[in-house]
Amino acid sequence: MDDPQPSPPESRWQRWLDSHAERFFLYAQQLTRSESDAKDVLQDALTESWSKSGGEIPNRGLVLATIRRRAIDLGRSIDRRSRREQSFAAYTSPMFVADYAAGDTGDHLATAIQRLPDHLREVLILRIWEDMSFPAIGKLAGIPQPTATSRYRYALERLRECLTELKP
Repeated sequence: MDDPQPSPPESRWQRWLDSHAERFFLYAQQLTRSESDAKDVLQDALTESWSKSGGEIPNRGLVLATIRRRAIDLGRSIDRRSRREQSFAAYTSPMFVADYAAGDTGDHLATAIQRLPDHLREVLILRIWEDMSFPAIGKLAGIPQPTATSRYRYALERLRECLTELKP
């Protein structure tokens, strides 16, 4: 039984994967709800991207777009399942507000990033971690460039507010 897609030369593929895998995983992790979901999304996205690129090394933008789409699909699936499971349960939000010490700034910031609305968090991580331009972010997210710029600014403002809570 022949494989329909020839695999790229192993050393070339491995070098490409080694140089991008961590950043792809961080992106997937920011778009999903758990590390295991991020791993699943990343694996599916890499396989799909490789297949779409005809067995060649895929374009980084294609991989990022595929990760994003796969994460959205997974999130919707989880949301549907949760709504079914909790259809009769009352939702209560936690009222606990942590008292952060100065050494917890990084943890506080990581939590604040996770709590950003998806549309703001996505632009923030693409700009900071992927070093993408706002036109490229807009294209990837399917939004106008000025919207990408505004979302980045709003994300930074919210993070700044979270950090001011840490001041004594």
